[in-house]
Amino acid sequence: MRNSIKVKILGLISVIVVAIISCLSYFNFSQQQKLFYRTTERSNHILTQTINNSIAGAMRAGHSEEVAHILAQLKSEDMIKGLRIVAESGKILNSADDRELGRYIPKSEVVELQVGGSNGVPLHITKSEGIFESFTPIFNDPSCQGCHTASQKVLGYLETELSTQYVNEFLSAQKQWSFISTTIIILLTIVAISAFLIYYIDRPLRTIIASMQRVERGEFDGISPITSSTEMKLLSDNFRRMVERLKQLLDTTILHERELAIAQEKLDHHKEIHVMNARLEEQLSEIENLNIDLEERIEEIEEANYKIADLAGELEDKNTNLETAVSRLSTLYKVGLAINSTMELERLFNLIVTTTMETLHAQIGYIFLYRPEDQSFEVTTLIGHKTEKVRKLELSPSSVSGWVVSNRRPLLISDINATPQFDRFSALGYERKSLICAPLTSKGDVIGTITVVNKVDDTTYTSEELELLSTIAAQASIAITNAKLYDVQQKTYLNTIHALVSAIEASDSYTRGHSERVTRYSLALGRKLNLPEERIKILERAAILHDIGKIGINISLLHKQDRLTQEDITFLQQHPAIGMKILEPIDFLNDVRACIGQHHERFDGRGYPASIPGSKQLLESRILAIADAFDAMTSDRPYRKALSLDIAVSELVNNAGTQFDPTLVPHFVELVENGTLFNAHHPGARPYQSVEMAVANLGA
Repeated sequence: MRNSIKVKILGLISVIVVAIISCLSYFNFSQQQKLFYRTTERSNHILTQTINNSIAGAMRAGHSEEVAHILAQLKSEDMIKGLRIVAESGKILNSADDRELGRYIPKSEVVELQVGGSNGVPLHITKSEGIFESFTPIFNDPSCQGCHTASQKVLGYLETELSTQYVNEFLSAQKQWSFISTTIIILLTIVAISAFLIYYIDRPLRTIIASMQRVERGEFDGISPITSSTEMKLLSDNFRRMVERLKQLLDTTILHERELAIAQEKLDHHKEIHVMNARLEEQLSEIENLNIDLEERIEEIEEANYKIADLAGELEDKNTNLETAVSRLSTLYKVGLAINSTMELERLFNLIVTTTMETLHAQIGYIFLYRPEDQSFEVTTLIGHKTEKVRKLELSPSSVSGWVVSNRRPLLISDINATPQFDRFSALGYERKSLICAPLTSKGDVIGTITVVNKVDDTTYTSEELELLSTIAAQASIAITNAKLYDVQQKTYLNTIHALVSAIEASDSYTRGHSERVTRYSLALGRKLNLPEERIKILERAAILHDIGKIGINISLLHKQDRLTQEDITFLQQHPAIGMKILEPIDFLNDVRACIGQHHERFDGRGYPASIPGSKQLLESRILAIADAFDAMTSDRPYRKALSLDIAVSELVNNAGTQFDPTLVPHFVELVENGTLFNAHHPGARPYQSVEMAVANLGA
């Protein structure tokens, strides 16, 4: 373990990282410490200048007794530990503390003051840990010469003692945090380097060692390839080729040993013959005949060996072709699974192009749908090239897709320079170098083309890839046809059920157009919430079909104008469950069924038919509940007239959090305020005040 290259590399890098980061942290901390002390010196300088100015002002005004008062006021600050005016001899002339007057400062400070302060510049002394002491000279300016002789240059020194405890505490905390952060960075760096070494060096080496051990045991098959890095892949490939070569050499050696054994047996046999010749001269002729026969058989064996070698070569070629065929079939199988995994046309087009590009290693891929009525192409899917939305292209003589549609067969262009009849630059704005285009057919008619352009490695397409794209195009054609049939089937289902809903509403003038309005309200709220398109489709279908269950309700009960009994209410509340039962055989409406079953549930869980709380309801069903209730309130009913928009909105606001989702109601109310929900024929299309006005009117 000590000789492991991984440990050595990790140790060396760890030492370097620790040294670099530690030096940087120490340098950073030192700079911060110097900065804080410079800041303290600057603050002390500003403080002494301020005090000097205050003292000078008091002295000029003739109020020398205020100097002690000024010093006492400044010393009340926590940061200032002492303020006094001392003479050059060290005697305290004035102080914030009256008890210090007339005393002398320590002799060591007097000596430093006389030596360092004789030139009249401020002197800084670190008195003790946490105390920063400075002496600032008070000069004898002309305004002071009324009381002092002009020959005296310095009248005294202002001594300030500032507390640096908060600085030391901050530096200590900063030092601790710097140590912790440095330790974390070092650990993360070491972990990252360890992971890198394990993934890119240790694990590949272990794989190679395991392969060597299998070779040592005589297992030459199953050598795992390594792709973690270019070097390891090269090492793995060379090792695999070395093993294959070793296996061939072993097989050849074994064959030679067998031939040598046979030759040795023949030699022994010849010796026996010679002995027998010496003993039995009469059998010489017979032995010679046997030798001749043996030589002929050896020649036959050699010829057989040559034939076996030829057959082995042919078998190897056939195995290579078989592997290519199996690989192609596997690719086609995967492509088939991908493009048959969906019935939505737009998603299907994207899957077909994406899968084909991955299979043929293309930079750009697209599908054109052919429109024979105006001899043009509709661009449905374009991947690999950004361009402005081009939805339609006219058929031109230089169009590759136009040639494929006209000739009804695929086209391979290995080099665009060799085909001057086609433009180098496509109408979509990209440069073509090498491409394949194949037709998409349905019931013998060409419905479009699929094209892959420019390989990722800038090589050219081959005839084998042309055959592969043709096969993919055939599968894609079937998938597109099935998707279109599925879409037609879905529309037929929905139109049939929609017709039933319309028939129910047509029998009642009060509910006529209810589903259309609920659908419009629901879609407006769903789009305001930025729901995905697939959820918008579910919401639209659920809104159209939400009252399909009323087919199972007695029509006289639906039109009843008298007060409903509890039995009537219980029976009416079954229409969501009846609607779910009606739609149960239609698999693609499973989410729609769930939404219909919940559109009369309440947010507080006291709705019907299953008393499901809002946290377990579909978002679409909560949207549908608001839209359905709003249209019911703003439409005439057999038992009442339509409510005004003000009252309807107030009802929504008042029941938010109990009957309706409180997060959705403000969005719906905003749509009502904007007036985007209504048209001129809607029974509720009347002037709207505001939510506040509606609530006020309701309270009145």
